[in-house]
Amino acid sequence: MTIKHSVQGFALIGLIITIVIIGILAAIAVPFFQNSTKRVDYSEVIQATAPYKVGVEQCYQSLKTLTGCNAGANNIPSAITIPAGAVNSLTVTNGVISVIPVAQNGITADDTYILTPNVVNNALVWSSSGGGVVAGYAK
Repeated sequence: MTIKHSVQGFALIGLIITIVIIGILAAIAVPFFQNSTKRVDYSEVIQATAPYKVGVEQCYQSLKTLTGCNAGANNIPSAITIPAGAVNSLTVTNGVISVIPVAQNGITADDTYILTPNVVNNALVWSSSGGGVVAGYAK
């Protein structure tokens, strides 16, 4: 008569491999999640520029130049000087929209968002720059 031994349970090496895999996934997922959260918070900064972009476009169509397309004039809303939501301040000077975000949730005041209009075929094409673009919160 032969006796068969059956092995049950986890081997130590299998447990170690499982822990290593979980550690690698956590090392990748945590920074990705934190950056995604910052992008979501920064989207409020981006959305705040929408009425100003429309105002600058209307100003350009009226004046045929960006000179004089400033906040509070020529169909452009007034500048934001008191923090509102995620926006610390927002200004428009000759069509260029500059936003300084409120420092919160990992976003700093250095993560500015600047929209610059460029005239192409008598229409405005917007390009973005600033610390928020460099950090990857905006395109």
